[in-house]
Amino acid sequence: MTAPRPAAAPIGGPDADDGRAGSHRLPPPRPAYDAHTWKEIAHLLLNLPVAVIGFTYAFTVVVVGGTLTLTVIGLPLLAVCLLIARQLGKAERARARALLGVRVEEPSPLPLARSGGPAQRVWTALKDPVGWRTLLYDVIRLPWGILTFVTVLTSLFVLWPVLPYLARLMANLDRAMVRGLLSPSDELERRIAELESDRGIVVDTAAADLRRIERDLHDGAQARLVNLAMGLGLAKEKLLEDPDAAAAMVDEAHGEVKLALQELRDLARGIHPAVLTDRGLDAALSAVASRCTVPVKVSVDLPARPAAAIEGIAYFTVSELLQNVSKHSGARTASVEAWRADDRLMLQVRDDGRGGARLDGGTGMRGLAERLGAVDGLFVVDSPPGGPTVITAELPWRDRQE
Repeated sequence: MTAPRPAAAPIGGPDADDGRAGSHRLPPPRPAYDAHTWKEIAHLLLNLPVAVIGFTYAFTVVVVGGTLTLTVIGLPLLAVCLLIARQLGKAERARARALLGVRVEEPSPLPLARSGGPAQRVWTALKDPVGWRTLLYDVIRLPWGILTFVTVLTSLFVLWPVLPYLARLMANLDRAMVRGLLSPSDELERRIAELESDRGIVVDTAAADLRRIERDLHDGAQARLVNLAMGLGLAKEKLLEDPDAAAAMVDEAHGEVKLALQELRDLARGIHPAVLTDRGLDAALSAVASRCTVPVKVSVDLPARPAAAIEGIAYFTVSELLQNVSKHSGARTASVEAWRADDRLMLQVRDDGRGGARLDGGTGMRGLAERLGAVDGLFVVDSPPGGPTVITAELPWRDRQE
């Protein structure tokens, strides 16, 4: 007969092994309403008073501003109201950031200082999408604010065990509305920044071209024409006294006229060559290639002529690249290809020279890249030391308007 076994110690009792008993213990209690939940509840309760203020403002702006647009002060008043709506949106983003933890970037400020006169500034404010989206946000928030306020207030007394889950669900919908209506469009903001930068590049490039033309006229053709006028004046004085000397001076002036005309032709070719206007990119690139000190093979496969502006940029890009081939590459042969790929005009210039060309190697390559970037183009340089060099340029294709 065996002796009865002693009763097992209760789980978690003093005789239980600490290591084994710890695995059976319940987790420490936590409050159902933590700080994060209380913030969400506070945000939902504040929705109603904030929504009432916002809806009243949006309704007043739409009714009063829309009515007064028939008068002189209507549009300026509506523009001011949209600027104030921007500030209401800023306050809502701050509230969502503090209570919901939503990190929404602030939209870019309106460029009113660069918009020109008062009429242009009013128009800039009137077409501000941020202000209009804020008014839309304020309008649709009133029924949502009533729903969230009533639901949370009732649940605090009746459904308090499930209130944290309800609060989280409604707060997530609030977060979605804030992100959808009060956050700036990343793509739009990026595009605006690019266009502002491109506009500055275009202005700077145009100013540099004007300075170059002025300098070329002043140092070249203008100087020759001044010398021509002086020579003809001296020849006129000597015409009766020394006809032979006058004839020699007229002959010299005739040579100056030819040189001045040649310089004017070269300058005109640098502005916009006649062959490009008359015969298109194929003939113009062939003419540029014929002036290169390196034999150049030209291949142009275009179904039609692109827009004049795109055609001009393509011509000057290839022209400058071939000048670099002549001056710096040490190449024996080169090639130029132009073709259309979908909605892009593709240019590629190759040479078998020493290579080593870089975008940061000088102002020429960097200037070409900036000029192409200003029209949504691309400029890629592949030039390892020792060569060969392959430079690819892309331009947007736009059909020519005859």
